[in-house]
Amino acid sequence: MRIILVTGTGGAGRTTVAAATALAEARAGRRVLLVSEDADPLLSGGGLRVLRPEPAADFRREFLALQARSSAALDLLGAAPFEDAELTELPGSRQFALLRSLRDAAEGDHELAVVDLPPLPEALAVLALPEQLRRYLRRLLPPERQAARALRPLLAQLAGVPMPAQWLYETTGRWEAELAAVQAVVDAPTTSVRLVLEPGPAAVRALRTARLGLALQGLVLDSVVANRLLPADSEDPWLAGLTVQQHRHLAELRTAGDVVDELPHLGRDPRGPEDLALLAPARPAAVPAPVPDWAVEDRREEDGVLVWHIGLPGAVKEELSLVRRGDELLLTVGAFRRNVPLPAALRRCTVTGAGLVDGDLRVRFTPDPGLWPRTP
Repeated sequence: MRIILVTGTGGAGRTTVAAATALAEARAGRRVLLVSEDADPLLSGGGLRVLRPEPAADFRREFLALQARSSAALDLLGAAPFEDAELTELPGSRQFALLRSLRDAAEGDHELAVVDLPPLPEALAVLALPEQLRRYLRRLLPPERQAARALRPLLAQLAGVPMPAQWLYETTGRWEAELAAVQAVVDAPTTSVRLVLEPGPAAVRALRTARLGLALQGLVLDSVVANRLLPADSEDPWLAGLTVQQHRHLAELRTAGDVVDELPHLGRDPRGPEDLALLAPARPAAVPAPVPDWAVEDRREEDGVLVWHIGLPGAVKEELSLVRRGDELLLTVGAFRRNVPLPAALRRCTVTGAGLVDGDLRVRFTPDPGLWPRTP
């Protein structure tokens, strides 16, 4: 299963590019699923199926299911249950509906799924959400406490041993399973991101943000789509001036070192499949090259340290910080933050320094004599 996640700056045409990509792949003979809230349902057919997430309906369905599973506890509290007709979605419903759509995109008999993500900042937050929520669940309800639920009747008789209700463990287990399934889709080597930009003053900055945010999550940026390019041969002085500016920004995108697909401005909003056929990126939906692993270099003989190489392209020293907390490294890079579990060997070490060289964060660890195995 190949999955392409399409995002970009607001108004750059990411929904159109996602639909054009899916249509082109379907016309090439592949079975394709397009996931988009705004896609035209009439695109379905001929190998292309459209799935439109419905956040409001998804929220009502999940809320009512949780209410039904918790009915015994709610009855003890004297709570009045909600009915479907009185429920309205809460903030954050769109993100969770999108996560479930990602899980669904990895199922079925299609060969390719093209997912229309929100604009770049929200998309990066959504892609990081499964790992973050799973970490919170593990901290609030550790697996060892969940394993003890079989002893709950006995422990409940012992003073001072609080045990959450059975439904809480079961609900947590279901959430963990769903989040793990979504994270498996995001982390899969066949999943990559395409960035849609309209060349302009903010395009290079958006590209840097995308590369950095995706690298921190270990995701692949397989190409950049430069959308709505103006014709270079216009005789209109005003349009020619805009074209010169746009192509200057396009050249900056090319020098950033990423693969750039160029799509024309149609002079109108796309109307139907034939217009979408003019906007299909040239980049094939091949499996992308994987992101290099964050390797641990053993330099104990030379310098007495282990060096963890963390690839952060475009990072600058002034926006970078790291803090060791237990068996995790809290990395902050600009607006992004991630708690990264330490490799097993580094958990027996202390952090003794770090340096940033051409996008390679090199964190030095010194073995702790009290924890490191002694050689005979």
